[in-house]
Amino acid sequence: MEWIILILIGIAGSSLGSLIGLGGGIVIVPSLLFLGSLSTFGYISPQTAVGTSLFTMIFTGLSSTLAYMKHKTVDYKSGLIFLIGSGPGSILGAWVTEILNLKSFNLFFGIFIIFVSFVLLLKDKLKPIPFRKEKGIVRSFTDNSGKLFEYGFNPFMAIIISFVVGFLSGILGVGGGSLLVPTMILFFFFPPHVATATSMFMILPTSILSSITHITLGNVDWLLALALVPGAWIGAKVGVYLNTRLKSKTIVLLLRTILLIVGIRLIYQGITG
Repeated sequence: MEWIILILIGIAGSSLGSLIGLGGGIVIVPSLLFLGSLSTFGYISPQTAVGTSLFTMIFTGLSSTLAYMKHKTVDYKSGLIFLIGSGPGSILGAWVTEILNLKSFNLFFGIFIIFVSFVLLLKDKLKPIPFRKEKGIVRSFTDNSGKLFEYGFNPFMAIIISFVVGFLSGILGVGGGSLLVPTMILFFFFPPHVATATSMFMILPTSILSSITHITLGNVDWLLALALVPGAWIGAKVGVYLNTRLKSKTIVLLLRTILLIVGIRLIYQGITG
């Protein structure tokens, strides 16, 4: 029964994560923390939840990237530039995780989840910041309907922002996409589908780097990972399928509702625990 629950968590987290580029950890980590409050899974600490989640996201990132490659929505050049910052940031974040206890982790993570929920609420209402073509990299993308999107960014700012995102990824085990996707859309004019696909492409190497750190620290539970990985692989395929066929507004609304509930619960545990 426990294995079925873990596989379902992997499928749910990875499906929602790859659908809008969040990576899945934002569902998997709080789910593992909840299981850790039960006697059967009492050995799951915040560090174990984060480390195991990041290891699982290696397979979420690989599965969804392979699928998005077929739809030609991954911006490899931009993704590699962002990785210059997110890679070191994820390693630093993984080390910082070690100093957090369960109470402070729940509080920090709960606040972060609610913040992400509000970012998802506002991202469709805010207009992108004007971009000056002569001061950065300019990219273009034509969607299936023939509509041309032109977007771009300053490489230096992109690296700084991605370092912060990578740091949050390593410390919270969320993959970083929850902040990176809205940033790509609002600040750099990325088309939503390209932002999602490129975010998942970046999550793969970022998760590998931070997972190596967590493995050396002993934060990856291999039995948990063995149960989560098959669900993550399947869920990533499901998420990409939905991304290419459904409007994301309903899914985002559902995700926001889930995030608010989970965030409030974690904050409550952090204050009263």
